Amino acid sequence: MPTTLADRTVPFLTSQFQRIFELSRQLKQPVNLGVGQPHFDVPDEIKSEAIRAIQQGMNGYTLPSGNGDLRQLIKTSLDKQNEKNNDVIIACGTLGALTLAMQAILNPDDELLILDPYFVAYPQLAGLLGAKVTYISTYPHFQPDPDQVARAITSKTKAFILCSPGNPTGVVAEPARVKALAELADIRGIWLISDEIYSTFIYDQTHISPAKYAEHVIVCSSFSKTHALTGWRLGYAYGPAPLIRAMIAIQQATFVCAPSMAQAAGMIAWDYAMDKYKKEYQTKRDWVLANLNPRYEVTKPGGAFYVFPKCPAGSATQFSEKAIQNNLVIMPGNVFSQQDTHFRISYAVDDTTLQRGVEILNSMV
Repeated sequence: MPTTLADRTVPFLTSQFQRIFELSRQLKQPVNLGVGQPHFDVPDEIKSEAIRAIQQGMNGYTLPSGNGDLRQLIKTSLDKQNEKNNDVIIACGTLGALTLAMQAILNPDDELLILDPYFVAYPQLAGLLGAKVTYISTYPHFQPDPDQVARAITSKTKAFILCSPGNPTGVVAEPARVKALAELADIRGIWLISDEIYSTFIYDQTHISPAKYAEHVIVCSSFSKTHALTGWRLGYAYGPAPLIRAMIAIQQATFVCAPSMAQAAGMIAWDYAMDKYKKEYQTKRDWVLANLNPRYEVTKPGGAFYVFPKCPAGSATQFSEKAIQNNLVIMPGNVFSQQDTHFRISYAVDDTTLQRGVEILNSMV
């Protein structure tokens, strides 16, 4: 029996992300600020709609493109926001949408530009497709530099990714930078992949998508972080019809479709007011910024539910391992970056856990 695995599996098997969680498993009752998942439950109205769909027999395949009513609802809303006439596919979470988009865009040896720090899956997905990754640092303030992106583009560049608000930083890209990056994609004839999974949780300004300014933009997002539907695998992509058609064809041969009952519940979730959760996370963010020891250098996050402080000394890997010895789980920066100078904490936890976590961090200084 063959035992050799494909080379593309190596980055997954040696993930620093997995290593931290393996270390944390030895803790009996850890203070966990490492998980990027909402701490609130799915709103009852959304649960009820999924239950109704199951009981009424909505348990089979949908079209690979997704539930037609949900697609139209999302399309109408995003077309109005972005002054476009784009198309929509319902996907299996944001990662499902990103996977389909990259499969439709990238050939082996094509180049993908990734702003550093980044969500851990971006380079992994590129690697699965045999594409090359070029990292563009955004340290120390984590704002994308359109001129720097422009200089990094080569004849092999097919796309670059923007995530705003960002994971792991929580930083929201300034509107002028978003516009410049979108226009750059059109000018240079490459794709801007816009990961907007946290766009509901923006605290100090309104969300502006690069899709508003350019044609070569594919938006990938989901209900996972905004509505706590992480396990329901309900996402979507919004972009030009030719790219969406290609993604639909790929989905038919791979994921087939997103869960049918989750799609039915998405009709309720799309217009469900999440203001109280947004306000709660803004309060938690402000509390962390006010109470974290000032020796931790922090760029103020404008959204999501993360803070990305700089370690006061040493590497983030060493610091995170020391935190585990103090019964605290945080994520070292090299999970999300080519640098190992910062660490990510998630404030998507109850107040008691958050306070205990910050107390431990302050004691570690």
